[in-house]
Amino acid sequence: MRLTATVLSPAEQQLQGEVRTFLDERLPPGSYPLGLGMAGAVDPEFSRDLGKRGWLGMSLPKEYGGGGRTAVERLLVVEELLARGAPVGHHWIADRQSGPNIAMNGTEALKREILPGIASGEYSFAIGMSEPDSGSDLASLRTRAEPDGGGWRVNGTKVWTTGADTATHILALFRTSDDRHGGLTQFVVDRHTPGLTVSPIPFIDGTADFCEISFDDVRVPDGRRLGEVGAGWAQNTSELALERGGVDRWMSLMPVLGHWARQQGADPDPDPDAVAALGSITARCWAFRQMSLAVARAVDAGESPVTEAALVKEMACRFEQECVDVVARHLGRAPDPGSSDPYEALLARAVLVSPSWTIRGGTTEILRSVIAKGLRR
Repeated sequence: MRLTATVLSPAEQQLQGEVRTFLDERLPPGSYPLGLGMAGAVDPEFSRDLGKRGWLGMSLPKEYGGGGRTAVERLLVVEELLARGAPVGHHWIADRQSGPNIAMNGTEALKREILPGIASGEYSFAIGMSEPDSGSDLASLRTRAEPDGGGWRVNGTKVWTTGADTATHILALFRTSDDRHGGLTQFVVDRHTPGLTVSPIPFIDGTADFCEISFDDVRVPDGRRLGEVGAGWAQNTSELALERGGVDRWMSLMPVLGHWARQQGADPDPDPDAVAALGSITARCWAFRQMSLAVARAVDAGESPVTEAALVKEMACRFEQECVDVVARHLGRAPDPGSSDPYEALLARAVLVSPSWTIRGGTTEILRSVIAKGLRR
């Protein structure tokens, strides 16, 4: 396992400045609901605006509507969005992982059909992995795709499928044979396919973007199969490197942290304990940013930093939870979800949902197993 320190090039710094200027104009304070990182609001118009700037599908090939740019360049755009709590919910999963997966493993026809819509912000994806009886043991999934003429017929249930209620497509992992790992195959499923039912699940903070998906004799054309039959496990594992190693794993609370830092700076007599805590948080944010940059550089070099990404995710999600505890403690009272102060309301939401941060994208225990196996190689 290797994480190599890196610095931004002048061109990368210029891109960073362009994004900041655009967001100053497009998202002035109070004009949008603040979001917790990747759980930002769903705003298709904002996603299309990013697409017009070439800031979606940045690493996708140009011949399919993408930008042909690097993983590091995408990281720079993403961190500016997350620092503002921007409404990224519509395009997030498609841009982060579904698009690159399709670009790598899809047929020519599938790439030409789907990738331009991801790069333009028209398409929105949800990931159909987890199932009610599988938990963290993804290889035990039972939702089955059976050959049916020139396609496949799917029956079963997925759960905890974030954003499925607003997505245009589901990138799902189905069982195509009884082989535990070699019997899994990925498919791109139109959300409006007959027999597919999406049921939102109310969450503790009042949102309902977690969803259950039922497949009742859902027919999927073979042209929507992603990769070879039985290749789904390897593809899914590679895809998780894109999901786990990014800045989204430590920037969920960044709008609140930035506001808290400004408060401490404006206080003529700041609390020494708060200043010390802020210093510790700032130092660790710097370290996690360097780790995420190193993962992105490795991706750009053609590597598959699965172990490194798992390490970022395992450490950074626990860090995010600690940040919530620190800021809430220094507030001196329970944050009010109905507060007129958007930062306090966002902190209150974070108190409710942050326990889930070490579950989404792989539990802490699973990630530690991935890391341990990687270290033994």
